[in-house]
Amino acid sequence: MQILIIEDEIKLAQYLQKGLREEGFTVDMARDGVTGLEAASLHRYDLIVLDGMLPGLDGLAVLAALRQGQQTPVLMLTARGEIEDRVRGLRSGADDYLVKPFAFSELVARIQVLLRRATPQSTETAVLRLADLEVDLIRRRVTRAGQRLDLTNKEFSLLTLLLRRQGAVLSRTEIAAQVWGMNFDSDTNVVEVAVRRLRAKLDQPFAQALLHTVRGMGYVLEARA
Repeated sequence: MQILIIEDEIKLAQYLQKGLREEGFTVDMARDGVTGLEAASLHRYDLIVLDGMLPGLDGLAVLAALRQGQQTPVLMLTARGEIEDRVRGLRSGADDYLVKPFAFSELVARIQVLLRRATPQSTETAVLRLADLEVDLIRRRVTRAGQRLDLTNKEFSLLTLLLRRQGAVLSRTEIAAQVWGMNFDSDTNVVEVAVRRLRAKLDQPFAQALLHTVRGMGYVLEARA
């Protein structure tokens, strides 16, 4: 699941990005209303976390613009807890409203509820498949040839990223940014280690390899003849 955070408080935005990535989400950030609206217009996110008070274009204005062209679930964050503010936000099209300060666990719970509401009952969009591999995004369950694979949060995030982009070669830089939220350092082997551990669970017990290394470029998930 891909989430956009539109939040001008840098420390809070980074905290949310790190925490949500650890929960298995792909997360992008925007620090003002104009940039956030542009990002939401160019890319289809599964959910948007939107601060109510933003520079340039405030949260309600961003929300109004979004609702003219899309119905992406929006969870609004705000320091204003008065009932009138919450009502105004909900009437403007917000799907939920969370007042700062809040517990991260509550944020995650509310996000999961909104995503369940927005996910079609058909499993076509809730389950990603490649050959005999299945990833259930809602239950966070991974199976191959009917056998359950026990993955860590990072392994699940890495596999989901590769599976969403199956057939495309992803560089170590892109993987590091999307899964760990870090700028890639050539002296860091975190990506190689994670790929090796994922491959041990995903491929080694089975006859057909799905996770491939493309020398000098990165990694690709695909079923090869």
